[in-house]
Amino acid sequence: MTITISAVILAGGQARRMGGVDKGLQLFQQQPLFQHVYQRLQPQIKEISINANRNQDSYAQSGLSVFPDHLEGFQGPLSGILTSLQRAKTDFVLFVPCDCPFFPNNLLDKLKSAVWFSDVLIAYAQDSEREHPTFCLISTQLKHALADYLASGERKMLKFMQQHHAVAVDFSEYKNAFLNMNTLADLKSN
Repeated sequence: MTITISAVILAGGQARRMGGVDKGLQLFQQQPLFQHVYQRLQPQIKEISINANRNQDSYAQSGLSVFPDHLEGFQGPLSGILTSLQRAKTDFVLFVPCDCPFFPNNLLDKLKSAVWFSDVLIAYAQDSEREHPTFCLISTQLKHALADYLASGERKMLKFMQQHHAVAVDFSEYKNAFLNMNTLADLKSN
């Protein structure tokens, strides 16, 4: 059995720790952050789009499809994930945040293997210190359950994932790969 997979770069947040600027468009090594993420994704998967709630024209200059959350008011990453699952034409969607330019080159392979061998609908990354739920592979079968979860007022990603028997995939050998750029100072120091 083959499963079809598309990918979405999550760039829909408010970037409060970055002073409210559009994080994905901030320059890192002379290039917008989201471009680094896109270049890292390209060898792993063909169908890639961007979830962004502002500056969509700027993101669209990349040639990628860009779409906002269906839910209004910057309701967190699960809102972008829900919209992505609702519009996906694939069995699963791979999600990566726009602010982590060094994530592992085998992210999709390892998450896909975990979903396949564990027979689950969600797999996400972790290292020896932290869980990284925004690096995840989620089945589109969960779109209705996620819509209900958000409608109930919940916003915690890991809680939703655990309710659906998600598998945490070990990326301890790539610990620094999940370094994210949360502040403007981070962009300059790395």
